[in-house]
Amino acid sequence: MFTKTQKNVGCLVAFFLMAMFHVYANASQNRTLEEKYPIIPTPQKIEYGKSVVTFKAYQMVHTDFIGESNQLKSFFKNNGISEAPDGLRIHMIQEHIPVHNAEEAYKIQIDSEIKIWATTSKGAYYALKTLQQVFRQQGDLGIIPQLQITDWPAFKVRGFMHDTGRNFQSVAQLKEQLEVLSQYKYNVFHWHLTDDPGWRLESKLYPQLQNEDATSRGKGKFYTQDDFKEILAFCKARHITVIPEFDIPGHSRAFRNAMGFENMKDVRALPVLLDLFDELMGLASAEEMPYIHIGTDEVRNKEEYVPEGFVKSIMDRVKSNDRELIVWKEGIEIEEDSTSINQLWAQHTPRKGHRFIDSRANYINHLDPFAGMSRLFFQQPTRQLQSDSLALGGILAAWPDNNVAKERDILIQNPIYPSIVFYADAIWKGRAENKLEYWAKLPPVGSKELEEFKAFEDKVITHRDLFFEGKEFQYIRQTNFEWNVIGPFKHNGNVNLRFPVEDSLVASYNIDKKEYSWSQPIVGGTTHFKHFFGFPAVTTEQTGTFYAYTEIYAPDDRVQDFWIGFQGWSRSGGRRVGPFPDQGQWHTTNPKIWVNGLAIAPPVWKQPNLGTRTDEIPFIDEDYFFRAPTKIALKKGWNKVLLKIPQDKNSWKWMFTCVPIHLENGAVKEVKDLKFRAIFNSKPKVSVTEFPKDNQLYARDATNNATITVSGIADSTVDSLIVKVHRDKNVVTREAFKANGAFSIPLKIEALKHNYTVELFQKKKD
Repeated sequence: MFTKTQKNVGCLVAFFLMAMFHVYANASQNRTLEEKYPIIPTPQKIEYGKSVVTFKAYQMVHTDFIGESNQLKSFFKNNGISEAPDGLRIHMIQEHIPVHNAEEAYKIQIDSEIKIWATTSKGAYYALKTLQQVFRQQGDLGIIPQLQITDWPAFKVRGFMHDTGRNFQSVAQLKEQLEVLSQYKYNVFHWHLTDDPGWRLESKLYPQLQNEDATSRGKGKFYTQDDFKEILAFCKARHITVIPEFDIPGHSRAFRNAMGFENMKDVRALPVLLDLFDELMGLASAEEMPYIHIGTDEVRNKEEYVPEGFVKSIMDRVKSNDRELIVWKEGIEIEEDSTSINQLWAQHTPRKGHRFIDSRANYINHLDPFAGMSRLFFQQPTRQLQSDSLALGGILAAWPDNNVAKERDILIQNPIYPSIVFYADAIWKGRAENKLEYWAKLPPVGSKELEEFKAFEDKVITHRDLFFEGKEFQYIRQTNFEWNVIGPFKHNGNVNLRFPVEDSLVASYNIDKKEYSWSQPIVGGTTHFKHFFGFPAVTTEQTGTFYAYTEIYAPDDRVQDFWIGFQGWSRSGGRRVGPFPDQGQWHTTNPKIWVNGLAIAPPVWKQPNLGTRTDEIPFIDEDYFFRAPTKIALKKGWNKVLLKIPQDKNSWKWMFTCVPIHLENGAVKEVKDLKFRAIFNSKPKVSVTEFPKDNQLYARDATNNATITVSGIADSTVDSLIVKVHRDKNVVTREAFKANGAFSIPLKIEALKHNYTVELFQKKKD
């Protein structure tokens, strides 16, 4: 049924300058260009032009950056664009740009030609990365939008870390990820080369470090010194600095096994390590490899304890080679040390007066592909607007601690690529504030924060489809999924206890003299009821039973693929959600899912009933995003989906995921013709951001026509909208359209001296 939400809005249409009419057309085109040619990370200042530039050839008129201009030439050649005297003119100009972190700043202007300005070759390189993101191809034509950009990074250090000590990755797989890092303007690769399972960098002084009997995983797999230099050169060409890490004295089992040391107090240990750090620093100059990381974290076993002066001797040796020293915080603190850079993890804070790099809450192996992206988007790196003399920046870290069956599983079982893309925006663009309240959940429906996330999510989806073909990108649009939740009901330790929700769906329930009501709609692909690291979530209760409910509209009868999961698994330190379920269980807490009243069976597990401490048994199908999807029969029309999610004292995570997906050539995509609606505590709602006001003046064109605009946001309960424009009793124009979140509808009217009435109608999804 249609309900009138705006009525009798009188509009006096008067003569005005013709140019004003074109302002709307240009603004609309600008929005279209921004949607079609999104840039990640978001530039500090950007203005899209009126149209696109098409070209078959280019000419490099002038360049002050030979290396970067040659890279641009190679890019065009690979995309079928030739160099010719009458081609699109390109200028690359060295010019100081007076902004924060000016060394990496750049400007781009694209109109009838391309002009790039940069302070240094780094800025010129980032300008090329931006140019590559907005380049499109149509036949033998190149297409780029008109735009103007002035851009610079908020943070000096924008990094990514891989732990190859526990699980070796080939040079080829590392290069694949480094190429992606360069596309998103990261400038640091933190290479964790050693850990308990293996010492992964070849030593010609102590070749026994690579012996198979010293290595517990990936026996015989290590990087030769030539491999190391190859990665250094690959990174240097992309303006990425490599930070190598030998993590000592903790995480040193492979080192001790290889050298025959019972513990790190062996008098031979320090001289060997000094030799190894000297050997490492001998592989590259201080200019090419300015940082050395020595670890010092998690020294918790007696065989890892070292005598006084041990760590300081290594620090002094590193600094004597003109290198900046990095240590983990929490880690061993040396009182005399006043110059080390602290890399922060967990909830640790930097030592007073020390420079620091932020890796708190940035561990990909703990991130859910949906909820984790909210954390990366809304966090403020270093809890500051931008870097300064102490707060250097942040490093996104991948710690797949558990053994893996094959190296590609690291990318399959961890949302590496989505995390890189989401974090790139925070670490380059910066954030005005740290929004801890959204680290474990998306903002509420109708909030400006949710609209900001939606806008960036649109960019991510475009980039996924354009630039990640053949790569693992475990993310689909999640801002259109809405649920109501209710609870937690007290089960007193009995996770199988049934509550009235399973018998009938009503607005509220009275149980044991306590009133329970459904929540406002919750948005997102994954919902944390209580976050395992204590970030704000739905509840602070430790145990209980939640229910979640939504309705999904299908235009036909079908069997639909779903990602369904409960108690998502961290790929770190064993199966940290507790024991793995047995056959017939979704999880040991016995969660349930019903669709149209029918229970959905859990997967047939390949490794049922595993214990928590099973680090050496690789994951296979534990989590929803790296196992075969669950197939669910949906009927034509609205389908009722009810989930039961209990929690007990033996489990670490309290969460659920239930998302329809479309698999396309191995890539996961959205199912575009399904719609979600949360029916409790939710009313059909349209918020209007632009609407014709009384006595508003409208521009006319040469034919006495003008364009008025109705814009706003329709929530997920709204199916369609109708806008009618009346003059007297006659409808001048009528526009009906499907609601799809944000909308902006231009309406043409005759711009004469008449009174107009504009009405907006909405139709509920029932």
